Amino acid sequence: MSSGFLPGTGLLVAAFGLLLPRLSCSSLADIPHIAAYFGTKTRYEDVNPHLLRDALSVNRSVLRPPATERCSPVHLTAVVRHGSRYPTVKNIRRIQRLSELVRGSGVSGVGSRGSGVSGVGSRVSGVGSRGSGVGSRGSGVSEGWLQDIQSRWEMWYREDMDGQLVAKGRDDLRQLARRLSVMFPSLLSDMRRIRLRSSSKHRCVSSVEAFQEGLQQHWGTTDVQYFHQLDDELLRFFERCRGYVEAVEKNRTALLEVEKFKHGPEMEAVRKRTAERLGLHPQLLTPDLVEAAFFLCSYELSIKALHSPWCFLFDEDDAKVLEYKSDLKQYWKRFHGHVINGLSSCPLFHHVFRTLDRAGRPRRSTDAPPEPASVLVGHAETLLPLLSLLGLYKDQTPPTADNYHSQHGRSFRSGLIVPYAANLLFVLYDCERGPRLQLLVNESPVRFPGLETEDAPLYRDVRAAYRHLLDGCDFQKECEGTSGRGPNTEL
Repeated sequence: MSSGFLPGTGLLVAAFGLLLPRLSCSSLADIPHIAAYFGTKTRYEDVNPHLLRDALSVNRSVLRPPATERCSPVHLTAVVRHGSRYPTVKNIRRIQRLSELVRGSGVSGVGSRGSGVSGVGSRVSGVGSRGSGVGSRGSGVSEGWLQDIQSRWEMWYREDMDGQLVAKGRDDLRQLARRLSVMFPSLLSDMRRIRLRSSSKHRCVSSVEAFQEGLQQHWGTTDVQYFHQLDDELLRFFERCRGYVEAVEKNRTALLEVEKFKHGPEMEAVRKRTAERLGLHPQLLTPDLVEAAFFLCSYELSIKALHSPWCFLFDEDDAKVLEYKSDLKQYWKRFHGHVINGLSSCPLFHHVFRTLDRAGRPRRSTDAPPEPASVLVGHAETLLPLLSLLGLYKDQTPPTADNYHSQHGRSFRSGLIVPYAANLLFVLYDCERGPRLQLLVNESPVRFPGLETEDAPLYRDVRAAYRHLLDGCDFQKECEGTSGRGPNTEL
């Protein structure tokens, strides 16, 4: 357990937060036209655009117990991803290589590689404007954004940032806590009775602290204190599942579809177009550096609410290809691609249902009341395997390197499912016919597979649907008994 006050936010950020408590500062930015395709680096408000207008707006109509019964919420379990963060060291090093490569080329003409930078200090178009011909496939690409990159954009990322939560990320979690407090006032009003757990990673610890700040701001507490425990066994289960580590994490064949697509015709076309727009020889720009440029656009938007000049490198078709490449990785490494991916989350699955069991169990008057809410803060890698185990977002045909063009309507788009501050909410109601359970993903209703006729089915029916996992899904058996086994590709 730790305690303290708003560390690292700065007086200016705090003052701005007081002046504009309900306005998302990202709404002040000119949002890039490719913002919907950033995969796991997507901002939460780009999944829920109404939050751009009002970061604290709540739509209580998403809570849908049956209108024919008197129901009241009695428990909330929330599995939450950390908020917006800096790039990891791996991506910071790629950004550094990309910056050095692009700065070494001139801008006297797209496709040329002169040593002099023309038009230093001048701008054809503002960073927030699209410019004429940006994203076009022809040769008449506006050079304003390229001059911005080469003469004005500074490589400001440092390796010691390494995935740490940014000020915007703290806002993500504070605002989520305040919205949930409006949705579930009876469950989140008493901080002492809420169980909070976090991964030990600093971005998650900072996020669970910010969540508590949001709760205490909402309820008018001025003396901010933190009450949470670290639990990697529960929230970083994937590290402890030897079957997963050996069969997927360390198995070069497990992500074969990703590697094939990375060097396939769609990515190759994007790579060549990007090199042409930057005035580089195509051989100098690797697929990893193309992806680094794409992610630069997402980082500058999520960290600084900026429409970065790097965004103008890509049109919507390019962005869809790069999103697909990212989705392939998440699908095969964390989601339905291999059965062990979902099974690795057995400890978290059982924890959620044990907590719900306790909250929904009939009690004698002498029994201590159960905790009204459980909040668990982890990673995209925490949520995706659990969602997979629950059978959600499972397309009939899995995404592969060869079926990109038939996958445009797929339900698995990682940016819509696990953006920054993503959340999986299990809402238990006390109803006349018995306890009912509703599932929300990112504050929107999602129905349980096999129980699609109701938003909040009876809890006993949910348990029956997952009986095979509640009675099985043994972590030791699934994770320790798979040593040496290749990835299970059953879909």
